[in-house]
Amino acid sequence: MLKRLDIRTCIECGLPYGHAAFSYHAGKSENGPSYWSDRGILCSVVCSTAHFERREREGDVMKAPAPNPLER
Repeated sequence: MLKRLDIRTCIECGLPYGHAAFSYHAGKSENGPSYWSDRGILCSVVCSTAHFERREREGDVMKAPAPNPLER
C-alpha cells in the first residue's frame, strides 16, 4: 500500500508544520513557510540547502520558482 505524503511536513527531515523549530515567513506561522520547492515545504535553511544540493546531484534542479504550496 502506498504511504500518503503529508504536505504539511518538511520534505527533507519530516518536521511537522507548526513545530516551534519550523521557519516561517516573517516569523509567523500564519504567513506560511519560509522555504519550499515544487515538491513541498522545507523547515529551515539547512533543509532547503540539502534539498537543493540533492536535486543538483540528481540532475533535477528547479527551472522556475515554485508557487507557495499552502496557497494552492
